[in-house]
Amino acid sequence: MNVANLQVEGLLMTIASINHVLVRRGLLSADDIEIALRKAEAIETSDGAWEGLSPAHRDAISFPILLLQLANRCQPEADLPSFSELAGMVGRMKAPGGDQRQNW
Repeated sequence: MNVANLQVEGLLMTIASINHVLVRRGLLSADDIEIALRKAEAIETSDGAWEGLSPAHRDAISFPILLLQLANRCQPEADLPSFSELAGMVGRMKAPGGDQRQNW
């Protein structure tokens, strides 16, 4: 596996863990985090950002946001799933031959 992929994996799980603690401590709500992630997604997909990108490239851009959204939906009192479990959930959300967002 590419070392950069491992760094991204660690970064995503760090962000997911921080978000989880913020919700557990009542500093932010899961809805607040969801809104922030949806805003990030809107920025990434607006103004022709997808234009000329292959489905694989669109999936690569969407993956971190989707993974963090799934982690955000975990109950704050429960442990976060592992990266591989969350990544598997993102993969199962993807419609065959389509973008990951099609099942949302």
